[in-house]
Amino acid sequence: MQIDIWSDVACPWCFIGKRRFEKALGAWEHRDEVTVTWHSYQLDPSLPEHYEGTEVEYLASRKGMPVEQVRQMFEHVSTQAAGEGLRYDFDRLVVANSLRAHQLLHLAKASEAQAPGAADAVKDALLSAHFERGGDIGDVDTLVAIGTEAGLEPREIRDALADERYLPAVRADIAQAQEIGVNGVPFFVFDMRLGLSGAQPAEVFTQALEQARAMRLDAPAAR
Repeated sequence: MQIDIWSDVACPWCFIGKRRFEKALGAWEHRDEVTVTWHSYQLDPSLPEHYEGTEVEYLASRKGMPVEQVRQMFEHVSTQAAGEGLRYDFDRLVVANSLRAHQLLHLAKASEAQAPGAADAVKDALLSAHFERGGDIGDVDTLVAIGTEAGLEPREIRDALADERYLPAVRADIAQAQEIGVNGVPFFVFDMRLGLSGAQPAEVFTQALEQARAMRLDAPAAR
């Protein structure tokens, strides 16, 4: 079974959704049949490379919301994250455009033969750096450190980010998301037959896995 997941490094629900999906998949008896592919998506492609302000100020300005309402929203998200073992720290969060981070993710995907599991490790580390550790996901040195930890070569990371060789792949992911009607993330697609939006509870992911497998098994009979 192929599972394609669209998400943004700058999306707090994407990290929560990743953990809930992993919980469901890890407990599923057919997990060895599953291949997961991460795809890029940007919630705000217009965001400058670096935003001189806090996450509270950024969202209050972008959404036209009172600061106190944004803080309450962060408190709710942080509580949900804590339930999945995540420690969000919105006060330390560095607001930055995620485009460069997505290019690192695609480099990791292209390097899976030499560094198995690199894509998932990079995805996890990017989300953790952004939401838990106050890392700058737009900073080349930060991205080199994350990629190196996942088994990538530092010089290759710097070269790839400098010449933007993976930018077309990022753009293609975003274009595909638009084609299939993705307008929010995280978004999970099972065998390109079944879509599931949002950071759903683990049991909902389990139901989707079962449903997608049943559809796959029924497909030959349907033909």
